[in-house]
Amino acid sequence: MHLNPYGADVVNFAAELANHPPRSADELAGCCRAAGLVLERPVEPADLGRTLAVIDAWTRVVDATGEQERAKLVNEMLARSAAYPRMTDHAHGWHLHYRDDDQPLGAVLFALISVGTALHLVSRGMDRLGRCAAADCETIFADTSRTARQRYCSHPCANRDAVRRHRARRSPS
Repeated sequence: MHLNPYGADVVNFAAELANHPPRSADELAGCCRAAGLVLERPVEPADLGRTLAVIDAWTRVVDATGEQERAKLVNEMLARSAAYPRMTDHAHGWHLHYRDDDQPLGAVLFALISVGTALHLVSRGMDRLGRCAAADCETIFADTSRTARQRYCSHPCANRDAVRRHRARRSPS
């Protein structure tokens, strides 16, 4: 049974925000629109602060050292953003929202990222968030691959790391 209406979009959006944090309310609004979010109210400076706080909490989930710690951190996020699911048809047909109506954007993103991350982890695997394995990269990614073996944020990072390893093996000692 498939109950995840958010799919990979939410965790990829969270990773994008973590890797490129918006610097203003206008920039946050642009990030949201680019991700396909419908903005129901103006984006305020307080929304930026709340969004940066949720991304900070989410980054701790990414960097958690084990399943139990990761689950604990996600559960804390879920508890702080708790609301009962509701049906709405405001944008792209009927769908579920996991938040109260008329919330400011910061609260909406907190609920969206909390629930989306929980659904991602329980449906795909508790280890499906991470940081790039390349030595010179700290980029966060959400592993949405079919094989569950993603280690790098991008093909260029994977290729650079492979070249580095190859050169290290071939260099004289």
